[in-house]
Amino acid sequence: MSENRFLTHAEFEAIQDTGASPDSEPTFGEVIQARLGRRDILRGLLGTSAIAAFAPAVPVVLMADEAQAAGAAGKQAGFGFSFEELTRGIDAKHHVAPGYDADVLIRWGDPLFADSPDFDPYKQSAASQLQQFGYNCDYTAFFPLPQGSNSADHGLLWVNHEYTQAEMMFPGLAPEGQDRYPPEAVTKEIVEIEMAAHSGSLVEVKRGKDGKWAYVKGGKFNRRINALNTKMVFTGPAAGHVRMKTKEHPDGRSVIGMLNNCAGGVTPWGTVLSGEENIDGYFMGTVDQTHPEQRNYDRMTVPSPWYQWGRFQDRFHINKEPYGANHYGWIVEIDPYDPTSTPRKLTALGRFKHEGAGVTVNKDGRVVVYMGDDQRFEHVYRFVSKGKFNPADRKANMTLLDDGTLSVARFDADGTVTWLPLVQGQGPLTPANGFKDQGDVVIAARIAATLVGATRMDRPEDVEVNPKTGLVYVMLTNNDDRLPDLPHHVAASRPNAANPRAANSWGHIIEMHPPGGDHAASKFKWEILVKAGNPADPKTGASFNKATTENGWFSCPDNCAFDSMGRLWVGTDQGSKWQWTSGSSDGIWAMETQGPLRGTARLFFRTPVGAELTGPTFTPDDQTLFVSVQHPGSDAVDRVTKSGNRNGTFADPGTRWPDFKDNMPARPSVVVITKKGGGAIGA
Repeated sequence: MSENRFLTHAEFEAIQDTGASPDSEPTFGEVIQARLGRRDILRGLLGTSAIAAFAPAVPVVLMADEAQAAGAAGKQAGFGFSFEELTRGIDAKHHVAPGYDADVLIRWGDPLFADSPDFDPYKQSAASQLQQFGYNCDYTAFFPLPQGSNSADHGLLWVNHEYTQAEMMFPGLAPEGQDRYPPEAVTKEIVEIEMAAHSGSLVEVKRGKDGKWAYVKGGKFNRRINALNTKMVFTGPAAGHVRMKTKEHPDGRSVIGMLNNCAGGVTPWGTVLSGEENIDGYFMGTVDQTHPEQRNYDRMTVPSPWYQWGRFQDRFHINKEPYGANHYGWIVEIDPYDPTSTPRKLTALGRFKHEGAGVTVNKDGRVVVYMGDDQRFEHVYRFVSKGKFNPADRKANMTLLDDGTLSVARFDADGTVTWLPLVQGQGPLTPANGFKDQGDVVIAARIAATLVGATRMDRPEDVEVNPKTGLVYVMLTNNDDRLPDLPHHVAASRPNAANPRAANSWGHIIEMHPPGGDHAASKFKWEILVKAGNPADPKTGASFNKATTENGWFSCPDNCAFDSMGRLWVGTDQGSKWQWTSGSSDGIWAMETQGPLRGTARLFFRTPVGAELTGPTFTPDDQTLFVSVQHPGSDAVDRVTKSGNRNGTFADPGTRWPDFKDNMPARPSVVVITKKGGGAIGA
């Protein structure tokens, strides 16, 4: 691709929706096909017997004429979530189930420090943005104050800032009547504002005597981590590696900033893990056979120039800094309780397009991190620390994620998951294949995963561990690249039992069972919890519990969270295809995982038009739920924009949520949800 051809947001999303993984290994769908048999595939949906054989607790596909009666039966049977279900739909505002409040807590541009300027979208600067809440909030994590307490009324809220949208941020950048901007209109000043709006915010939050939450402007822990000037260091096997050395950082041990931070996790010692995801869009230049990272960059789809940062900073131009892109695509650890601490990029956990980082302490004391690689046909990973967690030694725990074993999952037709170690010198990970040391393995984790035979999945995003049962849940968002089941199509792209349609537009959720609760075991069991989509439409092949109502089914599971009771909450991301994947906005659903109502979902919260639901996080007492509303008024809003443009702009957004003022743009924000009169959310 020419370095002068910059991508629109839609074009960049299309690249993320295209698999970069070679089709030499079976996809997850092929594995399920082998397990369930071809007869059920050809039927186009799973019948009762097939589901019973595969996942006994998941009932028959719900049809439209069963929905109302089944929903009533579910309530009578004692649904684990005792709230009145929200009605699906889409409009300019956000909505929450009756009996709950959903208040905007903090918005893009809100001042964080005592001397921070107020937000003025017409007078933006990098200096002001560095003192204000960043753009496109995503993952959130709550850390009680004081440190070490179990406080649920006072704490620190970490928020990822995934990416920026210049056409939504800057007045006049997109010409009137258009939903894209000319690349040459992007100045060095705009680029620096974008960089300042990236990465993450840490902000003190408190619940008042009236039960309402507010953020504390000038809180002593408040902090902006950003892509413009925040120094970070590398730890683990890639730190100091020759493939990490650049002109700006010749030792290969430090870097400025983090990019495209999507989901994350919390460690038992009270730090946040933040995952760098679609880093390819930040780089420009050309890759050919002479480039030292040609194979690795091709596998990571670098460059896919959505941003123009490389015009002004060499670290984002791969011909000027050949190894610069290797500085991004990692899990980053940040200490919220120490405002002077240096964030650490944990290379032992591998480099790929990280969504989240589900953390648990194994029964032998080792720390386990589960991770998804969010692109079609990519993989599910696991890291097991070498050392053991010591509740009495926080300082020692800080190095636990620097040394351990990174593995990747192979899902087999007999219902087992085999974890394949990504260890230099084992199997095909040899110098002959480009792996001279463990640094090579983690830098090119995707290539290593393919070589050892990992299963190619349908966009693995969040992976979380149920704190009560120890079961592991993988959100698989979708995969439209599946083609009709015809002999001339490659096997990797054909329909299968888990996705019995010409294109899996709806996604599904996988449940993994560690044997005896041993998260370090080499083999697990797996099964499907639900296949998303409209169960009233037989063509989708969706499977939910028959107690799920017409409002309870969802498409494109993305983020998820567990409350302290072990109940699953699922957030969705339909992107620009919401009009035909569900016709309704994204939101969060309560999801039953056990008992006779297993596989039942209920709609709890939905976003305004053009937005995505991200970052669900509970306080320790389950009485507060934080969620992020990302890119409001942006995606597929042609039905509501004045111009009829499909994508929103500063002048013509799909909504001006949450301010609803003509002189204010749509503003990504964190929403705080509480129950009227108090009490646990959903109970």
